[in-house]
Amino acid sequence: MVALAALGAWAGMVQAQYPFDVPYVPTPQVVVDEMLRAAAVGPQDFVIDLGSGDGRIPITAAKKFGARGLGVDLDTDLHGESEAAARLAGVQDRVSFLNQDLFKTDISQATVITMYLLPVVNRRLRPLLFDLKPGTRIVAHDFDLEDWKPDEKTTIRKNVFLWIVPAKVGGRWQADIALPGGERRFEFDFKQRFQEFDGLARIDGNIAQLWEPVLRGDRIRFVMVDGTDRENKASLYFDGRVSGGVMEGEIRRGVGNEQTVIKWRAVRSGS
Repeated sequence: MVALAALGAWAGMVQAQYPFDVPYVPTPQVVVDEMLRAAAVGPQDFVIDLGSGDGRIPITAAKKFGARGLGVDLDTDLHGESEAAARLAGVQDRVSFLNQDLFKTDISQATVITMYLLPVVNRRLRPLLFDLKPGTRIVAHDFDLEDWKPDEKTTIRKNVFLWIVPAKVGGRWQADIALPGGERRFEFDFKQRFQEFDGLARIDGNIAQLWEPVLRGDRIRFVMVDGTDRENKASLYFDGRVSGGVMEGEIRRGVGNEQTVIKWRAVRSGS
């Protein structure tokens, strides 16, 4: 509690001397490197840094990882400094900067979002981040997204948090699946809180529990026990991808040399 109080007092003191929502405090270069490493940034990525300061994160993304980058900051002086730094680093063809409010910026094209913002700003951003395309990586320095738990956390001098935007799977889904005993109707009822989900299913009206549910980006996995034939019960290992109102993939039924692979496809049937 003492540490949090001290942090709040520091933030308030800096805020009183700074005209913007977030004071400019440069992220150490080793932390920048760790943020981009944690997000597995590569040449295929478009990194948008919210509150980009002197531009070091998008510039590093381009120079060390081959990505394209965009920095957004309200400070006109820092905007000019960022553009000069990009030219000096020789990445001005892959990095650009916007001198504007990050809340008025279109971030929908990002594959990676980076940020070093205060908790109150993170809280306002959270709904916008959750609505990004599933699989988008969000990486933050020092401050998290409260009850949206990170998928990964590392600490190298500072805390670095990583989230993978999950597909929206909460609601009811329906699938007809060809099991060894014949085709059966599956009705799933999923409850979701960010990347955490749980629920149950009905197989021809009989309730079955979901086990080991995992949702990472658009990838979904869970296990059920097929008990429709009491003499031949087996686990059903679901693995699939979610795209809008459809999820599909493969089921591995059973284990070892008795394992069989079955295709599955579920469609959303209700919220």
